[in-house]
Amino acid sequence: MSLVLLTGAAGRIGTWLRGGLPERGWAVRCLDVVPVPDERPGEEQLVADVTDLTAMVDAMQGVSAVVHLAGVVGESTWRAISHANIEGTYATLEAARRAGVQRVVLASSNHASGYTPRPAEGLLREEDAPPRPDTYYGVAKVTMEALGSLYHDRYGMDVVCLRIGSAFPEPTTVRMLATWLSPDDAVSLVDAALKAPDPGFSVVWGVSANTRNWWDLTAARALGFEPADDAEVYAEALIEAHGEADPADPVHARVGGQYTLPEFDAENFEKS
Repeated sequence: MSLVLLTGAAGRIGTWLRGGLPERGWAVRCLDVVPVPDERPGEEQLVADVTDLTAMVDAMQGVSAVVHLAGVVGESTWRAISHANIEGTYATLEAARRAGVQRVVLASSNHASGYTPRPAEGLLREEDAPPRPDTYYGVAKVTMEALGSLYHDRYGMDVVCLRIGSAFPEPTTVRMLATWLSPDDAVSLVDAALKAPDPGFSVVWGVSANTRNWWDLTAARALGFEPADDAEVYAEALIEAHGEADPADPVHARVGGQYTLPEFDAENFEKS
């Protein structure tokens, strides 16, 4: 089995991948700043800070690929985001370069292009959603994609950036009827990004096969991703509870949804 380093392994998506990737033929080396709970047979465990370049170089030894999930999840202060998310991505890519690891999968986000408006018709392609971050968190994801592009162009690494929608066990809002990425599809997407031959530098949307999806999955499917789940099975209950989506509401009219609203202004995240 090929060995993959999984940063942020204690998080939600990391936990899904710890369960699903071994079934796809991957051995997993788990890395997080805290011990990973419920250690599974065959896992390797490392406790390290993803921003520690020396520790990351050590963690890369013997791996054939990296899946980088570590960082602050959601919006926070600039200090927290810039340290964990930007410095952490730099250290991951630079450590991979120094260790000779040629495949890196980066967990980007729809928030890298959060202020992009929903198209009037048709599906939104990645090339129609250039960097347009909605938060400091989104800025870090733009930087992640930029660093991935640099390490591909300068050093020849294969770097796949997954612009993940809403990765939850099940959708909990009407918006997620379009943006949901199920646990099983998250595993399938990462597996495809790890196995795709010569992906070069790729940025792809990461959502399930949702009936109400308005993000084009052509690029993701080109990697070999075939989503199996559809949020529509949750639609009746969510619409009954919250009402139909209003296309004029920024939550439904922009890629980043509620992250584009005033409640995500910086002063609401500054620590006292």
